[in-house]
Parts: sequence; structure tokens; C-alpha cells
Amino acid sequence: MIEQIKKIQLNDKHVALGAKMAPFAGFNMPVRYSSDIEEHQTVREGVGVFDVSHMGEFMVTGPKALELIQKVTSNDASNLVVGQAQYSCFPNETGGIVDDLIVYRMGDEEYMLVVNASNIEKDWNWINKHNDIGAKLENISDSISLFAVQGPLAAKAIQSLTPTNLSEIKFYHFSIGKFAGVENVIISGTGYTGAGGFEIYVRNEDAEKVWDAIFEAGKQFNIKPIGLGARDTLRLEMGYCLYGNDINEETSPLEAGLGWITKFNKDFINSKFLKRQKEEGINKKLVGFLLEEKGIPRAHYPIVNQNGQIIGEVTSGTMSPSMGIGIGLGYVNLDYSKPGTEIFITVRNKNLKGRVEKLPLFKK
Repeated sequence: MIEQIKKIQLNDKHVALGAKMAPFAGFNMPVRYSSDIEEHQTVREGVGVFDVSHMGEFMVTGPKALELIQKVTSNDASNLVVGQAQYSCFPNETGGIVDDLIVYRMGDEEYMLVVNASNIEKDWNWINKHNDIGAKLENISDSISLFAVQGPLAAKAIQSLTPTNLSEIKFYHFSIGKFAGVENVIISGTGYTGAGGFEIYVRNEDAEKVWDAIFEAGKQFNIKPIGLGARDTLRLEMGYCLYGNDINEETSPLEAGLGWITKFNKDFINSKFLKRQKEEGINKKLVGFLLEEKGIPRAHYPIVNQNGQIIGEVTSGTMSPSMGIGIGLGYVNLDYSKPGTEIFITVRNKNLKGRVEKLPLFKK
């Protein structure tokens, strides 16, 4: 059976803009418009827009909404106030991660969960399977478009489109209001690039109007459309995890450095196992690293010590456009996880010298 590749609302617009389109997470997505390096620098230095409408959105509502979220996610959502968002994950029953996600508190008994595109069906089945308490669930993924306006000039570029004071939206907070003449738009400060900016959630029927308005308003700031290629290099410079690469069903949130979103002041799925793992200690850890020799690390390349013994594996790697050197994330034995530790990455049968680096890898 051939898998049907889904199209985002503005598919034809991206094609018309000259985007190189490719299948990603079951969707036909714009990977690049010009070059990854050029688009990366546009976001780091100016302002660019990603169409990330492939992401999934679930509404969890009613008097049991919080109880369900507390049960299926690792972070403590009881601390959220309306207008606040939280990074979290769905732990599985075997010590790994079903997905990482963002929890938005929309109202007193109303939450929105934003999940990865590749995991929409899996996550939807998972949360329904564990909803034995009667929370109301709705999968609105197919009716929502999402634009990430990212870069240091993002607020200036789009402020004219909304009466909401964008400078007042703090990191991991959001506002719901009028944007580009459209009511009930979610404007969120939960970026994945480390360059500042906003995510704009709109209904599909308003997507083209809002996209066009963003580019009209941002024209004087040289705003550009940006593909998923640059999104990957931008998030990697910050050391942000990508599901499927750096975290998966086999990686524990504690091993992935996500202890800060794993709260043991409540019971959640497999919390006893993870609590025990925290007490007993982990054997491997996800670290960021920089190469000190010329080369590009890639996923699954071995990480070795100076004697050539395998001590880990690269999960994500690239040539950093901002720094001009090879960078990456990977799991290493705990003994080699301290920042400053010398490691070697096996690139084409050569062991290239590198070092473990504290995140973010790109220091602004």
C-alpha cells in the first residue's frame, strides 16, 4: 500500500514560490527556497517564516482535562496559568518517550497539545487509550495552519498586524487576539530556533490571508520564506531535541537531559520507573559537541575515545552555518558527558577530534 502524502493548506503557494518540496513526516513540505545557509542566516540576523502546518494539535477540555494531562505528561501542568505554555513529553511504559510536545493552557478547563507531525496518529491513540477519566478530546490538526515567524526582527516585522503588544509576550507564553484582520489567532512565543519570534496559529480558511499579510508587513525588513533544512540547523545550534533523532521510544527523558521537564511531585505514566532511574543514576547521556577538525558529523556516526573505543553515537549532526564548524548531539557513556571532555567522531573511517560542549552550542 502506498502511503498517501498529505498536503498542507498552502502547498501550492510554496510550489509557486519555488520551494524544493519533499516528503517529511507524511506531508509534502518546503525544504528550502534558496539555500539552507542563506535561509539560516536570514533567521539568525533578520526575519524568516516557516510554514509548519504539519504539526498536530489536540484540544483537551472539560473538568477532567488537567487530570488527564497530568497523567500522560512528565511535566507539572498544574502550575500553568491561562496564557502560558509548557514543554513536556509523553513517557511510555518502558522508560522511553512517545513524543515531546507543548501544552498550552487556553482557559480554566481548556488545553491545547501541540505534537510532532510524524506522531499525530500515535499520540492521538496514546492519549485516548489512557483517557479512562472522561476528559473531552478533539483532534483539530487538519483544520489548523501554523506559521513560525522567527528572527531578531520578527516583532518589528509583524507588530503592525495586531493590537497585541508583541514585546509583552514572554518566552513560552501566548496571546489570543486579532491578527491580520482575523479574530482568535494564537500568537505564541515558543520558538524552535533560538532567534526569537512567534508562532501564529490560524484556521486553514484564513491561512493564505495571514501568510500574505505577514509578507506584506515584513517587506521592509526583507522577510523571507524559510524551509525545513534551515530549521534543522537552527535548532541544532541551540541543542534542541528532534523526535526520531535525539529522543525516541528507547531514550529516557533523564538520559536526554530532560530531567527539568520530568516532575516527580505527581504520578504519571511510568513515573515510578523514571524516579528509580533518577535515584540509581543513568549510564548514558545526550550531549552537544563541537568538532575541532574539519568534517561533518551525521546521525549514527560512532563517537569514540582517544583509544578508539566506541563510547556513544551521534544522533544529529551538521555543519553549523553560524560557526562554520561541525556540530552535533549524541549519546555518550556518562564518564564522557562533562563539558570540555575530549571525544572523537568517526567520519569516513577517520577519528576527528571534538569536545563536549555546554548547550546551546551557538553562543550569541
